[in-house]
Amino acid sequence: MKIKETENNKAYPILVLLFLSLIWGSSFILIKRGLDAFSPLQVGTLRVTFAFILLLPFAVKRIHTVYRTKWKIILVYGLVSNLGPAILFSLAETGLSSSLTGVLNALTPIFTLIVGVIFYKIPSSKGQSLGLFIGLAGSVLISAVGASGGLGEFNYFVLFVVIATILYGFSGNMVRAYFMNIDSVTLTSLAFLSVGPISLVYIFSSDFVYRMGNMEGAWISLLYIFILAAVGTAFALILFYKLIQMTSAVFGSTVTYLIPVTAIMWGLLDGEVLYPLHFVGIVLIVGGVYIVNKFK
Repeated sequence: MKIKETENNKAYPILVLLFLSLIWGSSFILIKRGLDAFSPLQVGTLRVTFAFILLLPFAVKRIHTVYRTKWKIILVYGLVSNLGPAILFSLAETGLSSSLTGVLNALTPIFTLIVGVIFYKIPSSKGQSLGLFIGLAGSVLISAVGASGGLGEFNYFVLFVVIATILYGFSGNMVRAYFMNIDSVTLTSLAFLSVGPISLVYIFSSDFVYRMGNMEGAWISLLYIFILAAVGTAFALILFYKLIQMTSAVFGSTVTYLIPVTAIMWGLLDGEVLYPLHFVGIVLIVGGVYIVNKFK
């Protein structure tokens, strides 16, 4: 009986990891649909605003606990884990396909490891580093595939994703360094409480109201962004922070190796093309995940 219970405990983080990959892998196509009617800054800030509103009841109950003493670090955390990446990924998809953006998101474990080693003195094994770089090689290969199926030219919109994944690298390590004694709902809600008002002010200082009243398809785009915020941001982040607390920042960030599979599937359904080199890249990414988990 004890053996079975131990096996279940080991399987639980893996199941959470797979579930998160499905949720976040779908977020890139939702961003793409949001951009049909709104600017990248509006898509990013609307995403944060909706998550802020949804989580506000939880934040209000918890604001008198850790927020008073840790509001500065929580604000920084909200910026690097939520607001910054939300805007950067929206900017990236103005020049990249949703599937390609999802693939490049796999850079996150590399920067999580680098940030952890440099700034937080977290040890890493050679096997773990090998797995991360194999996964990175797969994502780089996929990102280099051109319109004809061969290797193409570098697209500078990739840099937006790179910066976003660097921010994710910091946020993952911050959870382990500063918030291990804070439950995931508290951390998530207070992080959005910090950056939500910033997003809200920007939204209503932009031409958001004009677009809602004059652009065809604005309401359906807004619905996609709401789904992105409710499921892909608020709910998924709670699970993600819980996963990091159960395991490690690097293990939690390996969800980004699985995200490209879901992102590419949605891309195919939306008319994006998948070439043989894409399959090679996916194999490398999955192989990297296996090696990281083996040597974690």
